[in-house]
Amino acid sequence: MRFLVFIALIILPQSWLSAGEIDYETEIKPLLKKRCVSCHGPLKQKAGLRLDAGKWIHAGGNDGPVLDEIVSRVSEQDEDERMPPEGPPLSAGEIEELKSWIAAGAKFPDHETVTESPDAHWSFQTIKSRPFPPGFENPIDAFVGKELGENGLDFSPKAGPGVLLRRLYLDVIGLPPTIAEQDAFLQNPNAEALIDDLLDRPGYGERWARHWLDAVRYADTNGYERDAIKPFVWRYRDWVIDSLNADKPYDRFVIEQLAGDELMDRSSESVIGTGFLRLGHWDDEPADPPTDRYDQLDDILNTTSQAMLGLTLACARCHDHKFEPLLQRDYYAMAAVFNPLERPRNGRTELAVPAGTRAEVSALQERDAKIAKLKSDFEREFLESGDSKLEKNVVAAFLKPKTKTQKEFVEKHREQLDKELAKAMPGDKIDALIAARPDLPMAYVWEEKSSDPPVTHLLIRGRPGNHGEKVDPAAPVILKVPANFSGSDKYTTRRRLGLANWIVDPENPLTARVIVNRVWMHHFGNGLVRTPNDFGLMGEAPTHPELLDWLAHWFVHEADWSLKKLHRLILTSRTWQQLSSGRNPDTDPDNRLLSRQNSRRLEVEAIRDSVLAVSGKLNRKMHGPHTYPSIPPQALEGHSDPEKIWKPLDENEASRRTIYAFVKRSLMLPMLEVLDICDTTQPSPGRRTTTVPTQALTLFNSEFVTRQSGHLATRLRAEAGEADAAQQIRLAFRLAVCREPTGEESKVMQEFLKEESLEELCRVMLNLNEFVYVH
Repeated sequence: MRFLVFIALIILPQSWLSAGEIDYETEIKPLLKKRCVSCHGPLKQKAGLRLDAGKWIHAGGNDGPVLDEIVSRVSEQDEDERMPPEGPPLSAGEIEELKSWIAAGAKFPDHETVTESPDAHWSFQTIKSRPFPPGFENPIDAFVGKELGENGLDFSPKAGPGVLLRRLYLDVIGLPPTIAEQDAFLQNPNAEALIDDLLDRPGYGERWARHWLDAVRYADTNGYERDAIKPFVWRYRDWVIDSLNADKPYDRFVIEQLAGDELMDRSSESVIGTGFLRLGHWDDEPADPPTDRYDQLDDILNTTSQAMLGLTLACARCHDHKFEPLLQRDYYAMAAVFNPLERPRNGRTELAVPAGTRAEVSALQERDAKIAKLKSDFEREFLESGDSKLEKNVVAAFLKPKTKTQKEFVEKHREQLDKELAKAMPGDKIDALIAARPDLPMAYVWEEKSSDPPVTHLLIRGRPGNHGEKVDPAAPVILKVPANFSGSDKYTTRRRLGLANWIVDPENPLTARVIVNRVWMHHFGNGLVRTPNDFGLMGEAPTHPELLDWLAHWFVHEADWSLKKLHRLILTSRTWQQLSSGRNPDTDPDNRLLSRQNSRRLEVEAIRDSVLAVSGKLNRKMHGPHTYPSIPPQALEGHSDPEKIWKPLDENEASRRTIYAFVKRSLMLPMLEVLDICDTTQPSPGRRTTTVPTQALTLFNSEFVTRQSGHLATRLRAEAGEADAAQQIRLAFRLAVCREPTGEESKVMQEFLKEESLEELCRVMLNLNEFVYVH
């Protein structure tokens, strides 16, 4: 059909890079790290050779230069001589890349960060205050401007008010501005005031909570075969939203997730925060329970170390880390922190627990015991009175069940008896108790039930039955910042509180760097460190190390761990406000020097939410249990009870923001999966941006987009007039891409409407490249 001509399909990338010489940083260095550095890196140097930096490659090994020998060794047919000795041989393409790079002179950047020894690695060093270069009001611009100047470059021009407005809204709250908001800003383009306004909106927490949920492997179900729903897990999601909106200091944010139940000022809120620990996938009927137990501990340890510390500590479960200065003993020392935790459950059924202070929980237990006794006494009186309609033999069995068979017989009639009791029992016996001590919110968390911890052993080769030495809690040795684990009380070991306090210790060299980098990544598309979950030897070095350290020190000591202050500093910088179509695309092709803003495709949540906002159907209700968006019937084929898997569509509820959508590990909503939602079984370093045909098909042909296109068409007719095509087109552009159409665009679209419906035009608007990208 003719309307296909007008679609800027999102499968087309934003720019095409011309083919050139092999790039060391993006092609050669990652290959050598992946295949060579375990034997020829900072930890081990076989034959005296290091291949982890250009400097060392050119230096050679014990027998002298190696550049002429590298290609022949990786191409060797004799398996005993071929390198690398383990794993599959390098592919023909990888060998050709090495050959081309060496033939071109084996060039590497002069500024490449070189780690002389593991102790000297940049991220393990204490964060120190640095003076920022003069000449700029915003310190970010001072550091970036200095790097640009030293490379003969300059900032790109500032984005215009319209571009800046849309970028701010999508970055901060994940929704496009309304027409009234567009008009207000264009009349008075005060970016600083708008930034403050957006950071104060509830939508900020909904937008940025999703970024954190990615990092901590959030989902609503357990995964594995049964993939049961995690009861009340949504309270943790809401806790993240509310914590961000309240600008809870990041150190407190971390502490509550690791040890909110161990705090002196423990509350319902802090206990719910520990839901972080229980978000991982869980097998409710494992084939090997001891191994499964350590798998659960590994999940917590892995997520904590990657999300909060940028360390791949989980790789030291079976042996010392092959690439990092992390010992197997370090791994089990942290596992000992979490080993006292127990999962509340009844067999295969997961349980949630009341969240509150210890006094509140104790009082609730006393209340429930009184209610249980009242119910038990009334049940006996009711059965003995002869008022029950149950058969006499059933009543007798209820009054005095003796055998297992009788107990099973009783349970078959329990539902009928409960219905009779509900009608017969006066409510004011029980209602008064509940009024005096209301229910506490239920939380999906682990529990520690004793201050006496189980013994933790180092497991030889990671096998649960193969015990090595006893291991006590401790921090990784390489970081040289001691942790205090001596604070147990009569309730718990308080080991997790000791770990949390160590993580947020201002002397810890990783925590502030890692979170500052995460925030930067979501504002620019790339972090200053482009491996946000890996700040170790195998991770990338920062593009602007002085800026990262300044930001990390400022964040702790001047911003008092305030994420909103960090956002404001970034968003008000000239660096962030540059055009994305700016200068230096040839000189700085990967934009490592930040000579322009990055054009980025929106995450699927922001795309879906923007569609709902533009169509006028977005339901802004916050909090509460997950919703069930529309799912294609084909996705449910093969299930004996589809409605048990996925509830029928309630369009109003399904039109809430996507952060509230049901995330089922074994059945991901196809739109979310196709548009690159993260793997929910692992802490995600960031969303991939793939380019596949099914993305365009989903956005153009899906039932969701078709329905929303109809709603948008109805809105255009109502607000722009039934017959005024020019005004309908104008309104569509302003709603979808926040600008007026050009004269040519308006003309082409009016011609389009002569042959196609307004609904089809709306589908085109929701598929524009400009709609799904932020520039």
